[in-house]
Amino acid sequence: MTGAARRRLVAEFLGSSLLTAVVVGSGIAAQSLSPGDVGLQLLENALATAFGLFALIVVFAHVSGAHFNPVVSAADAALGYRPWREVLTYVPAQILGCIAGAILANAMFDAPIVEWSSTERLTGPHLLGEVVATAGLILVIFSLARAGRAHLAAPAVAAYIGAAYLFTSSTSFANPAITIGRMFSDTFAGIAPSSAPGYIGAQVVGGVVGVLLVRYLHPKRLPHELTPVTDAHVNRNAA
Repeated sequence: MTGAARRRLVAEFLGSSLLTAVVVGSGIAAQSLSPGDVGLQLLENALATAFGLFALIVVFAHVSGAHFNPVVSAADAALGYRPWREVLTYVPAQILGCIAGAILANAMFDAPIVEWSSTERLTGPHLLGEVVATAGLILVIFSLARAGRAHLAAPAVAAYIGAAYLFTSSTSFANPAITIGRMFSDTFAGIAPSSAPGYIGAQVVGGVVGVLLVRYLHPKRLPHELTPVTDAHVNRNAA
């Protein structure tokens, strides 16, 4: 493995960890700051996630592409932006990063370091919400890439995820790795292990729907087209 490849994996691990710390940590803080007001808690959680995601994409985009999400990495390969073998290395880094981020958030707020979530979320409307949230995320990222506007990905993705917290019934997990990470915290942002497989399945379906929509709406790649959230591939062979 080259030095550049190792840096990409470290970036995906760190980015996934910090994103999960933002999601879980802001959920814990929202519970404390606004007890008894679930709507305000969700708004605080959504705003913190949107701002944090924007910053993390800007920081890590030129290193790894700032995916932090196995569905995004798989769509990246399916649409021809990077080889599948690289996706196979990204996914473990993303999952381990999300678990580490949840543990970190628990520690920062003096909660049990690892405590399985008891929040059941497995209903038909929730699964439909995850399909919609994930398909929309893929559509946002790769439509920008197809249109040659990948530089807008950070604000666009952050805005979409922030909005999807409120317009989807599932509060837009849209990410198998972060779904796994959120099992490790029995707090506002958690998800019970029994609900996680259904969410992950819905996210995979949403990813496929998103890729099909991108292929239909943008059938041709532009000659100058870059990767979906960055031009990181320009430096792919850097030492």
